[in-house]
Amino acid sequence: MRGLVVTPGQAGSARIEDTLPEPPGAEGEVLVEGLLVGVCGTDREIVDGDYGDAPPGAGPRLVLGHESLGRVISDDSGQFAPGDLVTAIVRRPDPIPCPSCAVDEWDMCRNGLFTECGIKERHGFARERWRVEADFAIPLEATLHEVGTLLEPASVVAKAWDQIERVGARSFWRPRTALITGAGPIGLLAALLGVQRGLDVHVLDRAEEGVKPELVRALGATYHARPAPETGLAPDIILECTGAAPVIVDTFDVVAPGGVVCLTGVSSGGHNINFDVGEANRNIVLENNAVIGSVNANRRHWQAAATAIAAADIGWLRAMITRRVALSDFAQALEPMVDDVKVVLDLHA
Repeated sequence: MRGLVVTPGQAGSARIEDTLPEPPGAEGEVLVEGLLVGVCGTDREIVDGDYGDAPPGAGPRLVLGHESLGRVISDDSGQFAPGDLVTAIVRRPDPIPCPSCAVDEWDMCRNGLFTECGIKERHGFARERWRVEADFAIPLEATLHEVGTLLEPASVVAKAWDQIERVGARSFWRPRTALITGAGPIGLLAALLGVQRGLDVHVLDRAEEGVKPELVRALGATYHARPAPETGLAPDIILECTGAAPVIVDTFDVVAPGGVVCLTGVSSGGHNINFDVGEANRNIVLENNAVIGSVNANRRHWQAAATAIAAADIGWLRAMITRRVALSDFAQALEPMVDDVKVVLDLHA
């Protein structure tokens, strides 16, 4: 069996192996034919040797790929039929389990002993066949056979919106305006879910032309290629998807009183900027603002994401897939290009 593997911690070790063993039954009851795998910054960082952990007993080898799409071959649980389109939840609860994992909120794991497919101690989905536990498989409508890999980033966004709404419900709150910073896959999907909520959505990014502004406008949202303070907006909700320190600081300055800033972009660190912590604290406190962080997703977020994707315009979703690359050409997929939004690997091309 062919798949894309890496030696964790060793930069430049990504390679195609043609003799991978068939996925063992211990990986799950549902045997799946892999179709597509999405590529994101996490995959690039693992390939660069920044992190990633091989499964116990697998030697120094981790199968990459956490944004999955496949068709069911067989299912010993009886929950799925052959031919069903599915994707797989990435994170699994820790074995102890911690209080959060014990109630199926593994996205909020307290002790860090969770595992993640294609990232941490579990093989991923960049292989011709894989298995998944029936309870961790999410069914998709057949119409999503080209875009189903978007469900993983959409689940992250669905969790962020869930957290925003829970915090907003602390008092009377009727948000009207949302600002999304960043027009990558997370930002665009965040904008999609904001539009589906009936909000006046604005998206901020550096690109002045090309596919990103076009995708934003096609949603009926407004695109800005300038810093947040120059937009004149005072958004009730800000969903920060860049991780860029200057952009993050700007969100604290422009959010409306009583508003919520949700940080989803992971910063790389090492960037020094002038930032008046005292002034930021004063504004946040006196204006009853809330700043929260959000990462990963649990089952209900994956299900919410599946509902959102199914309700979206399929042509718009297809336009997010800017490159489809054969598995044998994986190095091209890992090299970002200027107009990339989402790149996927075709496991059978």
